[in-house]
Amino acid sequence: MPVDVKQVGCDLLTISGHKIHAPQGVGALYVRKGTQLAPMLYGGRHERSRRAGTENVPGIVGLGKAAELARAGLDRGDDKKMASKRDRLERALMHVESTGVNGDGAPRVPNTTSIYVDFIEGEALVIALDLKGLAVSTGAACSSGAIEPSHVLTAMGMRAARARASVRFSLGKQNTDEEVDFAIGLVPETVARLRELSPVWGKAVVGR
Repeated sequence: MPVDVKQVGCDLLTISGHKIHAPQGVGALYVRKGTQLAPMLYGGRHERSRRAGTENVPGIVGLGKAAELARAGLDRGDDKKMASKRDRLERALMHVESTGVNGDGAPRVPNTTSIYVDFIEGEALVIALDLKGLAVSTGAACSSGAIEPSHVLTAMGMRAARARASVRFSLGKQNTDEEVDFAIGLVPETVARLRELSPVWGKAVVGR
């Protein structure tokens, strides 16, 4: 998506290379002129004395090329194509009972959707879909052996149970309509199977 640091008015902007198909382990940091930063690592004058250590030159070149290709993709409308696939996926999955889109109606990146599926654990859905060939994520982090809900979703005001029931679908420009159709067909049947095993879902159905 297009980003103008002057229009945004930010002091700092980070870019993670692998998010735009650059090699893993490389990124970029925009620093507005006049912004004071303390070094992260000491020992050399690399990165204008902000971070010691030899630069990852192949990774930097890869990030530059990836940014060039991403910019060309905007001219081709890659972002609109991904948003169209994402929206089609969302519309189809909203036919599944007790689901919803987190942040629906808010400005969002074009390739990603976060969907809550009440009455099942997101981690269980991730594992079940992975076994069927569909890679999704909860965005949750492990801490001391316990799965914590996404701090982003809870900061949005979402209760912990629904945050843990949320799954993130991310599309890339290589994803095809057939792959979206595969997800549309697989997710509802997987959700139905997991809910059959859920005592919470059974109580919810009885309570209707």
